[in-house]
Amino acid sequence: MHLSTLAALLTFATAHPLAAQQLPAPIDDSLYSAVDLEEAKLGQLLFYDPILSGNRDTACATCHHPEFGTSDGVSLSFGDGGLGLGERRRADIKNMPEERIPRNSPSLFNLGAREFSVLFHDGRLEADATQPSGLRTPLDADMVTGFASVLSAQTMFPVLSRDEMAGSHRENDIARLVRQGIITGEDGAWGQLARRVASIKAYADSFTALYPHVDDPDDIAFTDISNAIAAFIAFEWRSDTAPFDAVLRDETALEGQAKLGMELFYGAANCASCHAGPFLTDHGFHAMGAPQIGPGKAATFEAHHKDEGRFRVTGRMEDLYAFRTPSLRNIALTAPYGHAGGHRDLGQFIADHADPARSLASYDRAQAVLPDFEGDDFAVMDDPQQVADIAAAVRAEPVDLTANEIAALVAFLDTMTDPVSLSGRLGIPEAVPSGLTVPRVD
Repeated sequence: MHLSTLAALLTFATAHPLAAQQLPAPIDDSLYSAVDLEEAKLGQLLFYDPILSGNRDTACATCHHPEFGTSDGVSLSFGDGGLGLGERRRADIKNMPEERIPRNSPSLFNLGAREFSVLFHDGRLEADATQPSGLRTPLDADMVTGFASVLSAQTMFPVLSRDEMAGSHRENDIARLVRQGIITGEDGAWGQLARRVASIKAYADSFTALYPHVDDPDDIAFTDISNAIAAFIAFEWRSDTAPFDAVLRDETALEGQAKLGMELFYGAANCASCHAGPFLTDHGFHAMGAPQIGPGKAATFEAHHKDEGRFRVTGRMEDLYAFRTPSLRNIALTAPYGHAGGHRDLGQFIADHADPARSLASYDRAQAVLPDFEGDDFAVMDDPQQVADIAAAVRAEPVDLTANEIAALVAFLDTMTDPVSLSGRLGIPEAVPSGLTVPRVD
């Protein structure tokens, strides 16, 4: 170790005696894959272009908008069949959704970092070198090769989802192909979406100029589209310039409530046992008793509102009601919280999260942010046995927190807010090559 490095560590330990052994190392470029700026610029247009949805009315940005911390501002939203953004989003009476999207829209910060190798609330998509595609997914043999990363592969799932981007089989060709299970190949759902994009000259010219294997528009594959979108997400929402990052780089020290919150986070509150590392996640799965609202996750032959989380991926009983630990970057602006978005208030979420088994029984339904829709959103919470089952899966010991300590934790989490990543580096385009409407907050 260089003497200068040792001196810096000793200075840091003196300034932060409690946290010195637990604070992560600062983030640097080595944690990320390199991004081609021109590829990111192409991905920006595709991210905001509704052309990738079955009915050409829903973009990636509809549910992952920078105005809502790269989420959508509601507990459970509508993709296809919705109008407006955020809390103002509503069901379109001319194209009513069949149900809400069953899980809360996750934020997109730092997904270009290499350690994010497992995605979705239940981790159903993950890197796996033993698979031909390099990925383990529910699509199994239908998972094609060519995705540059797990993040790239993630982008192709929403376009196949009826409730997110595909729409109903009664409405468009993409949804009909999905319903028939025709996903891959030139005539599959992905292939047809690629043809849509390739038919637009501005996109075709960009792909042929950017990718050596694309000699003409017919060579454009959906994996090329996904790779461009992933490059944009990785570039646009890298987050490592928050006040907390200045602390990790020993450029400043926290004071007051934020300092107390950091000491609790890395000490008695035991938050760092799961929210570890530079991105404040262990990438693991934990049953933490988050309230279950909305339609749940069920197969077509099932009629229930349960969401059993990781268990539906692994089949292991120890994974019942377990969900992936989210990163806490920009957490103050990514409400509502939980896999079903059950909490609009961060302080209340922390209070309930500290003793989930107890708090489930007294869950305040006003914490949910749900656009008007006819549905039994609280079917699970109205069933004492199902609530008891969720509570029984919790393994974490309860933590006793005072109101002041909760406020201190909120103050510390506020230091994760990064204005650079929130404003974005490329921003929202004025227009997209398809000529369709770019999602914007009125």
